[in-house]
Amino acid sequence: MDGQQMTIDDHYTGELKQGSAPQRRTIAGATITKISVGPMDNNSYLVVCSETGKSLLIDAANEADRLALLLEAGAPTLASIVTTHQHPDHWLALADVVKLTGVPTLAHPLDAEKLPVTPDRTVTDGDLVEVGRLTLEVIHLAGHTPGSIALALTDPASGQVHLFTGDSLFPGGVGKTADPEQFASLLRDVTTKLFERFPDDTAVYPGHGKDTTLGAERPFLAEWQERGW
Repeated sequence: MDGQQMTIDDHYTGELKQGSAPQRRTIAGATITKISVGPMDNNSYLVVCSETGKSLLIDAANEADRLALLLEAGAPTLASIVTTHQHPDHWLALADVVKLTGVPTLAHPLDAEKLPVTPDRTVTDGDLVEVGRLTLEVIHLAGHTPGSIALALTDPASGQVHLFTGDSLFPGGVGKTADPEQFASLLRDVTTKLFERFPDDTAVYPGHGKDTTLGAERPFLAEWQERGW
């Protein structure tokens, strides 16, 4: 892109700001690169299979030009794009990135109609997304939107799980919901499908802001229930 190049920081902290260099984390068989884009500090994630070079972009959220530079720098072969949910701040760059790369897109069917690009594949709870030798499990977390999803990637060497949670789980609570019923749905899904299933060292990569772990958030589930958000 006009001679521009992007530098990726291999010192991963999970805490970055819009406009800063993306950060890359290496696990067994894969790398995870996080970039903050747009005025709402949206996180886009690039998961690359180390063995094959195939990669997955999670949320083409904003700043298509910077995402293109990220793909040039860190994605030997982009295989697909997953959109975690229907809110526009998570897909503002989707049409441009698809036009640039021509790769298939994936989303949950309950959110698909709101997206600017019709998904080539819809995915539901328990479906698998394959990226080279990697397999990510789709986890449906209803409440922030009807079709919000998380993706779970397990490190084959350590067994540590890496969860990309969109706007369903953040440091300090679950995502915003419109009414008590949707809050109850989201907290129930996050509790049963994430906290009751995965261990404390599970890394959480949210749709905005810094990372966390399930262990850091687990003690506060009752507090979230009581406050209602």
